[in-house]
Amino acid sequence: MTQPVFSIRLAAACALVFAATGALAQTPAQHPLPPPVSTGDTARLMLPPQLADFGAYVDSARKTFDVPGIAVAIVKDGHVVMEQGFGLRELGKGDKVDADTLFAIASNTKAFTAAALQQLAEAGKLDMDDRVIEHLPWFRMSDAYVTHEMRIRDLLAHRSGLSLGAGDLLYWPPTDYTTRDVVERLAKVPIKNSFRAGYAYDNILFAVATLVIEQASGQSYADYVREHIFKPVGMNESLIDKTYLKSGMDVATGHAKADFKDLKPVPPMAWLNDPGAGGIYSSVHDLAKWMNVQLAGGALPTTGADGKPKRLFSEDSQHQMWSMLTPIEIHKAQVPELASLTPDFFGYGESWFLSDYQGRKLVWHTGGWPGMVSRVTLVPELKLGVVVLTNAESGAAFNAVTYRVLDAYLNPGKKTDWVAVYDKAVKKAQAKADDSMARHEAARDKDSKPSLPLAGYAGTYRDPWYGDVVVSRDGGKLRMRFSHTPQLVGTMTPWQHDTFTVRWDDRTLNADAFVTFALDEDGHVREARMEPISPLTDFSFDFQDLRLAPVAKDGEGADD
Repeated sequence: MTQPVFSIRLAAACALVFAATGALAQTPAQHPLPPPVSTGDTARLMLPPQLADFGAYVDSARKTFDVPGIAVAIVKDGHVVMEQGFGLRELGKGDKVDADTLFAIASNTKAFTAAALQQLAEAGKLDMDDRVIEHLPWFRMSDAYVTHEMRIRDLLAHRSGLSLGAGDLLYWPPTDYTTRDVVERLAKVPIKNSFRAGYAYDNILFAVATLVIEQASGQSYADYVREHIFKPVGMNESLIDKTYLKSGMDVATGHAKADFKDLKPVPPMAWLNDPGAGGIYSSVHDLAKWMNVQLAGGALPTTGADGKPKRLFSEDSQHQMWSMLTPIEIHKAQVPELASLTPDFFGYGESWFLSDYQGRKLVWHTGGWPGMVSRVTLVPELKLGVVVLTNAESGAAFNAVTYRVLDAYLNPGKKTDWVAVYDKAVKKAQAKADDSMARHEAARDKDSKPSLPLAGYAGTYRDPWYGDVVVSRDGGKLRMRFSHTPQLVGTMTPWQHDTFTVRWDDRTLNADAFVTFALDEDGHVREARMEPISPLTDFSFDFQDLRLAPVAKDGEGADD
């Protein structure tokens, strides 16, 4: 952010040049990893007067942005000021959200991945400026220089030269690839920008970070995070992914608007092949503890035999995580009422966004999942933290709630109705999306026909990094199926000339796409390209990066 209020995750571009990493640091001294011990809860402080009507305000956000349930926790000076749920775990059912309700926190997982790597650096298992190939010798990017120079720290900073969301279709929606498969296929994902020259959000390099953690620790990512982060912090409710959810658990159901209109439940998703990017399920009760440890500079609430606090990580490690690595361009506010949120500085550290508000530094992140979005925000100078978890895809809701809390502490003289402000921004974004579709309709030649009979477009197409996409005849229609992604199956309809639209069977994806075929001089398909139809489609549907070439009949079978 500056954050598109409709985007599930963050999308921002940076044109500023960032200097290359310097020489390798010296090997760190050996330190033991933090022990797996539990902690108790802290005492409560009073809410500030500006939040006296906070429950009604959150409910107004839920109603305005069509969110069934929201959970919020606020911490201040090491204490939990509040942790509370509002609304329902699932639309149409009676179970209420509470402080212990589990939500997918998605990209808020990335901070746990950074903490794990810093712990391993403190233990002498790696150095953050090690080349990735020193730990994963088989690791390859599509550029030899980037392969050689990619450091562990770079994996966390969105400055690799990959484009926004590059490679996300390898795991979003869920695929049958393993984490190793995903990272190996990175070798064919195109690099479109200069290395360390600017910001472009990615998830795929966190799959690399996942494997570095496993190689350095000798544990699976899930086991490492459970033992060395969850247990020391006392996050006893948190889980690594959906596969650990059991029937009867206090867990929220995600909701998405089918065709951007009708709110419907969506099934839980397990991100088994890139857990370090977004796999964790947690509650505001647990995340309050996580925020307090962060605000305490890595100190745990428990003490050792020497009477000093035990540590999750050192102050130096936190300094590294909260230091800007990648500047991000600051854009004009979407509506004038959002201008006061425009930061003076904006960038990304190690798995944290860094900006300012009301003269105070903010350290924060957002997360997006099918049917769930969230935000964690820290104000280090005030020892203040707020987490907002939701079970619908509305960044406007978590922002409106977050800034009401921040204002109560940073700007108590002014009580802005951020719900109304973000509602205006949402409606403006929707209007732009409607205009985009209207322009497509106006440019469409409705009398045109495809150059070939439908059978001429059928076949297996192969992209170098994703693999196979199959177009088949089904009666008088064409059907498209992504071979490794069960959810990406849909019907193709002629749009104009050799362009079709594909309408996915799962209407909650909101990711219908144009498919354009290019013909050779003999009238055979040479290539197919894809592009999302709506500007509201999440960037992780990176169809535009696919280069689909027909596979010769005798070459069909397993992907290369």
